[in-house]
Amino acid sequence: MKRLLRPVPLAAIAATVALVALLAYAVAQNGPNRSIDDAIASGQRPAAPPLDLPRLDGASRLSLAALRGKVVVLNFWASWCVPCRQESPLLERWQKTIAPRNATILGVDVLDLTSDARDFVRRYKLTYPIVRDGPGHRLSAFGVAGYPETLLIDRRGRIVATNRGPVDQHYLERTLVPLLRERA
Repeated sequence: MKRLLRPVPLAAIAATVALVALLAYAVAQNGPNRSIDDAIASGQRPAAPPLDLPRLDGASRLSLAALRGKVVVLNFWASWCVPCRQESPLLERWQKTIAPRNATILGVDVLDLTSDARDFVRRYKLTYPIVRDGPGHRLSAFGVAGYPETLLIDRRGRIVATNRGPVDQHYLERTLVPLLRERA
């Protein structure tokens, strides 16, 4: 016992405790931003954070601000994400249904190779607009921690719902259809 109380072992213990505390703090600070989910849970519709990114085809840029007046299904995905592959055909079917109703799916390809993302779009014959956030700079603003994640944005640019995982037919019928009936 006397040996443990010497300065070197005490310093090692103190350093270990400090490192663990620092690691815990870093994990807590770098975790997903859930303020959007908390606001929606309390009945609010928070304004969507700004989003202005290059289109995947490289031809131009597209922003959420440019889509104001439309209902937007904002879907974060990556070509290497297995659940993203499973939900893509569903999102494409919904795009065909909602486009005439002044609404759109907006895909955000994240942390992906451009060539892989373009192959994904061709393979699944996606026609909805897709932008690219290669380094993932916009993830934290939207609270995105995994893929796929989807946020529904009303015609006034406010987030109405989030789905932290793949969407399915039931979710879109339950959340998107009523949103399409709302006026700006």
